[in-house]
Amino acid sequence: MLYPQESPSRECKKLDGLWSFRADFSDNRRRGFEEQWYRRPLWESGPTVDMPVPSSFNDISQDWRLRHFVGWVWYEREVILPERWTQDLRTRVVLRIGSAHSYAIVWVNGVDTLEHEGGYLPFEADISNLVQVGPLPSRLRITIAINNTLTPTTLPPGTIQYLTDTSKYPKGYFVQNTYFDFFNYAGLQRSVLLYTTPTTYIDDITVTTSVEQDSGLVNYQISVKGSNLFELEVRLLDAENKVVANGTGTQGQLKVPGASLWWPYLMHERPAYLYSLEVQLTAQTSLGPVSDFYTLPVGIRTVAVTKSQFLINGKPFYFHGVNKHEDADIRGKGFDWPLLVKDFNLLRWLGANAFRTSHYPYAEEVLQMCDRYGIVVIDECPGVGLALPQFFNNVSLHHHMQVMEEVVRRDKNHPAVVMWSVANEPASHLESAGYYLKMVIAHTKALDPSRPVTFVSNSNYAADKGAPYVDVICLNSYYSWYHDYGHLELIQLQLATQFENWYKKYQKPIIQSEYGAETIAGFHQDPPLMFTEEYQKSLLEQYHLGLDQKRRKYVVGELIWNFADFMTEQSPTRVLGNKKGIFTRQRQPKSAAFLLRERYWKIANETRYPHSVAKSQCLENSPFT
Repeated sequence: MLYPQESPSRECKKLDGLWSFRADFSDNRRRGFEEQWYRRPLWESGPTVDMPVPSSFNDISQDWRLRHFVGWVWYEREVILPERWTQDLRTRVVLRIGSAHSYAIVWVNGVDTLEHEGGYLPFEADISNLVQVGPLPSRLRITIAINNTLTPTTLPPGTIQYLTDTSKYPKGYFVQNTYFDFFNYAGLQRSVLLYTTPTTYIDDITVTTSVEQDSGLVNYQISVKGSNLFELEVRLLDAENKVVANGTGTQGQLKVPGASLWWPYLMHERPAYLYSLEVQLTAQTSLGPVSDFYTLPVGIRTVAVTKSQFLINGKPFYFHGVNKHEDADIRGKGFDWPLLVKDFNLLRWLGANAFRTSHYPYAEEVLQMCDRYGIVVIDECPGVGLALPQFFNNVSLHHHMQVMEEVVRRDKNHPAVVMWSVANEPASHLESAGYYLKMVIAHTKALDPSRPVTFVSNSNYAADKGAPYVDVICLNSYYSWYHDYGHLELIQLQLATQFENWYKKYQKPIIQSEYGAETIAGFHQDPPLMFTEEYQKSLLEQYHLGLDQKRRKYVVGELIWNFADFMTEQSPTRVLGNKKGIFTRQRQPKSAAFLLRERYWKIANETRYPHSVAKSQCLENSPFT
C-alpha cells in the first residue's frame, strides 16, 4: 500500500474537515444497522453534529456520554468529484481511510464497499465501478460506521463487563475494561482521501539496501496491477536531483558508487540523506496507452545486531530517546501537523535520536519526518494489554499476524525504522504466551528479514517465555516508583541486577525501553518527594548512573517514559492522565527535560561517528557551549 501522492499520473483529494456525525446510543448500539442509516443521508435518520476529521470524537463534544462512549458511531460526508475522474475509464478512483479505530464498515452511495478490523493502520478500496456508471451525478455520499469496542480477539484486546446488581446499576449497564494505560480514543483519527491512478498502475514497491565497500546497493521489487503488458523504467536521484543509477523491469539492483548513507541525527556530518527512486510505467490497455509515475524516498543504510551491540552502517548505535503517544488536548489521537512539527523541534532540542511508537503504529507522516530528520524508530504494533491468558488464543494469533503484515507492508521502506516491536508488556511468563510470541516474531522476520524484531518485557528474566526469540532485549522497569517507591537509593543496585541477570541468561543487547516517574508540573519539594519535579530529576539521575555502568558493554539504549503527559482512563491513581512526561501535554518542559537534554547531548558528543564536521555540529547545538 503506497502512500498516496500527486504525480503526473495521480491526483489526490483530501476529505479533511467537517463530517456529519452521530453516535448510536440505543441499548444494543445497533439501531443504525436495523434502520439502515447508510441507505439515505445520515441527517434523515436523526440529529447529527459536526465532527472534525482527523480527530478523536471523545473530547470534541460537551455531551458527557460521548467521552466514554463504547459502540458504533457514524460519520458521513458528501463529495463532488472532478468530471475527468468519472468520465475517463482509464482512471481508477480509490477511497483511502488513514485509520478508523477499531472496526469500520464503509458505504459509498449506500453500497457496502469496505470493511476493516484494527485501528492505527490504513485501508482502501477501488470505487471506480461506483463513480463511472454513466449519467449519474459526480456527487458521492461516503458513510463510515466505526465500533471502538475491544474484545479478547482485538488488538489491543479488552473485555466487556456487564454489571448486574440492579441496586447499583441500571439494567444492561456495562463497562469496557482495558489493560493498558492510555485513553482508548476513537474515530477517524487520520485523513480520509480519494486518489486516482491509471487502470494499469504501480501497486507496490519494496526497497532494501546494503553497502559493498564504498558503494551503496539499492534492491527494488515492483508490483504492477491491471495488465501484464507494460514496461518499467527506474531512476535513482540524489539530493541534488542528479541521476546516479538506472534500471528497468520489476526487480533489480542499483549500484551507487560513493553513496551517501542515511545516518541517524547527531551521528554524522550529514544525517538523514535521502535519494529518490523514480518509477515510470507505460502500458497498453484496451482503451489505449497509459502511464504511471511514483517517487519513493530511499535511505541507503544497514542494520545489524551482535550479542552486545546495535549497528547502523556498521557503527555502534546508542538509542538515547523517548517513548511517545499520539495524544493532545481536544484532538485526542487526531493527526495534527503543527503538533507534529513542534514535537520534532523538541526532539531535536532534546538531543534525542530515537523513539518507540508506543503502543501502536503512528501516522505515516510521522515516519516521513523521521526519515527526513534522522530520528530512529522502533516501530511497534498495537499488541499492548495482552495481560490475560484468554488473550493468547488462535483467533488473536491470526489477527496479530495479519496486523504485522499490514504494519510491515506500510512501513517497510522507511530507513528510520530499524526494528519491529510485536508487543508491549505481554504476560510473557505464560506458556501460551511463549508459543504465541514465537509465532508472531517468526512471522515478522519472514515478512522482513532485513530488520531485527523485539517485544518489550516487564517479566522476570528467568520466567520470560518470549525472550529467546527476540534479537534485542527491551525492558521496562520502574524502580523507586511502582516498586520500593520513594527509595531512590535502591535504583542503581536494582538496575545493575536487572541488566546482569538478563544479559547472563540471553547474551543479547539490552535497551532500557521504559523508566520514569509521575510528576505534576509546578510541584516542588526538597528533599525530593514523589510527584514533584525534584523527585523526577533525582530518579532519572540514579537511573543514568546505573545505565552508564553498562552503556559501553551491552546496554545499547535508553528511552524515557514519557515524552509528554497523556490522557488515560479515569482512576484514583491518575490525575487528568499519566504525568510521567518530561513535557506537559501542552509541550512545556518540566525540570527533567533540561536534565535529559544535558545528558543526551553529552552522549551524542561521545558516540558520534568520528568526523570533525560532525563534532562541530554537535558542539554548536550542545547546551555545554
